[in-house]
Amino acid sequence: MKALVLFSGGVDSSTCLAIAVEKYGADEVMCLSVSYGQKHSKELESAKAVAAHYGVELKTLDLSQIFEGSDCSLLQGSDKEIPLESYGEQLKKTDGAPVSTYVPFRNGLFLSCAASVALSYGCEEIFYGAHSDDAAGNAYPDCSQDFNDSINSAIYLGSGKQLRVTAPFIGMNKAQVVKRGLALKVPYELTWSCYSGLDKPCGVCGTCRDRSAAFEANGVTDPLIKRN
Repeated sequence: MKALVLFSGGVDSSTCLAIAVEKYGADEVMCLSVSYGQKHSKELESAKAVAAHYGVELKTLDLSQIFEGSDCSLLQGSDKEIPLESYGEQLKKTDGAPVSTYVPFRNGLFLSCAASVALSYGCEEIFYGAHSDDAAGNAYPDCSQDFNDSINSAIYLGSGKQLRVTAPFIGMNKAQVVKRGLALKVPYELTWSCYSGLDKPCGVCGTCRDRSAAFEANGVTDPLIKRN
């Protein structure tokens, strides 16, 4: 294997997968999805569908016990309601802290685990889909450029300089990610982004709002909305 894609089954990681497959070929790419105690399994189901579309191997890791003490609103153990407003509106209430859907140090944990898996399978590169919209305003600090530079350095050194982290969208917004994905013909109709595990996207949570705006900025309707 040449590359491992940290894979949620959403817009950003699916676009990362398309880039990795274009670079290395499907036979040299594997995906890693993580079950972390989220309130629904829709994103994991989408991960399976998108991985099957590209014909790549998908592995799943269960890290739910690590977050048992967290009150993050995305997690099963939390009685918090998932906010139905934009990240900008949420940040007005946090006094500089991350939003309530921030899973504690999730990308740091996932990338560290991914590094161990990647090295075990001889991969040279880890892809993940952090982008500037998620990092804006400290909503998700583990999506920032500074975080990416630091984790890349740690994994590169800790792997004996065998493994690098690639975040191709770290300086891009979500609309630019979608633009890249549309050019690569990513099957966005198979992806899932909504924080609610309903049959259809709720359309009003932070990630639904960002996703819809990203497609609109490219002059197209989100194909998942069309499908539903």
